[in-house]
Amino acid sequence: MASPSQKGRLSTKARYALELLAVDPRGLAEPLLLTYGFTRRVLADLVSAGLATAQRQTVRPGGKTTEVVRIRITDAGRRAIEG
Repeated sequence: MASPSQKGRLSTKARYALELLAVDPRGLAEPLLLTYGFTRRVLADLVSAGLATAQRQTVRPGGKTTEVVRIRITDAGRRAIEG
């Protein structure tokens, strides 16, 4: 698993993703996180570990309707980066 390691510690990539997610209470769109170099696997592992949530959302950039996945940090994710 790419987020918590076998010792229960976060990988550098997972910690950085959670720190970015902690900045905005609305979360960040998956495409934006992918541009930062995170893989879908890292994001999925954070969600599976309960450190983040993923919610499909309909947006209308420039009048065109499209769906994106918004990733948000959970309270458990906040505790993981605090400690």
